[in-house]
Amino acid sequence: MKAARALLGWSQTDLANASAISEPTIKRLESQDGELGGRVDTAAAIRAALEAAGIIFVDENGEGPGVRLKKGIHDAGT
Repeated sequence: MKAARALLGWSQTDLANASAISEPTIKRLESQDGELGGRVDTAAAIRAALEAAGIIFVDENGEGPGVRLKKGIHDAGT
């Protein structure tokens, strides 16, 4: 989640606004290591907001899972 925000130039507030998830929830989820915890619908809302902004989630490919920014998305910030 942090890496995706960094690619977009988003703050936690930006992600909270885009996903309709509270900022304290975003902060709590980002403070945990490993897979995204919390409720399934919370994770889905966050993922949908990031994908709508141009993030591509990359599955495990031997190098570990990750995120990329779609081609053509240059200044996706706030």
